[in-house]
This record gives sequence, structure tokens and C-alpha cells, in this order.
Amino acid sequence: MALPVNRPLTEVTLHAVMPDLSTSDTVYIPCPWRGRITRWYSAIDNAITTADGSISLTINGTAVTGSTITVTQSGCAVGDVDSAIPTAANNVIEGDYIGIVTTGACDTTCITHFAIVIERD
Repeated sequence: MALPVNRPLTEVTLHAVMPDLSTSDTVYIPCPWRGRITRWYSAIDNAITTADGSISLTINGTAVTGSTITVTQSGCAVGDVDSAIPTAANNVIEGDYIGIVTTGACDTTCITHFAIVIERD
């Protein structure tokens, strides 16, 4: 199946795993490239309960504008993918650290996987 949009060869992806979406936590990833975060994705290992899960990005501790992903509790299931497209404060340089921050508002232990797409300069 052909992709609906051809992606530039300058795009690279960082991957991370958070052990529990339902716990207030931050996972840090070092950035080995200079560029701009163009989008990012989350995928959950199981359904969550009680409340929606909220996740956002930081770069060196500064919030990335428009990066919040909401994992909706109602109707969620294993493998659900959510995404966000940052709109500002999303430039990175080699050696920066990217934080994936969760509020821990939901219940039920849930391993969550992330892919952060960076368009390299």
C-alpha cells in the first residue's frame, strides 16, 4: 500500500517507553540531531480507567507548544494510537534532552510506547 504522503528523507524517529501512564512521571530521551519535532505518537498496551491520560513534551525542561496528547479513557483498548503536532518551541539541537511528561490522572498500570518524529536541519 502506498503512503498518502511522501515523507522527506530528513525525517528521523526517536522511540521511548514509559512503564506506567497512570503514574505522574517523566521519561527523558537525549536528542542526537539538530532539527524540529514535527509530530509524535503514543500507543498503549492496555485500556486505562477512571480518567483520560494526558502526555506532553518538553525540551530541556521547557514545554513544547501544542504537544499535548490525550489518551481517551472511554472506549480505549490495547494498541490505541494518539498523536499531536507541536506548533512552537519545538526546535532541538544535538545534546538536548526531550522529556515525555504524564500527569498520572488515569488508573490501571499501562505501558505506553512513543515515537517522536524530528525533521533534521
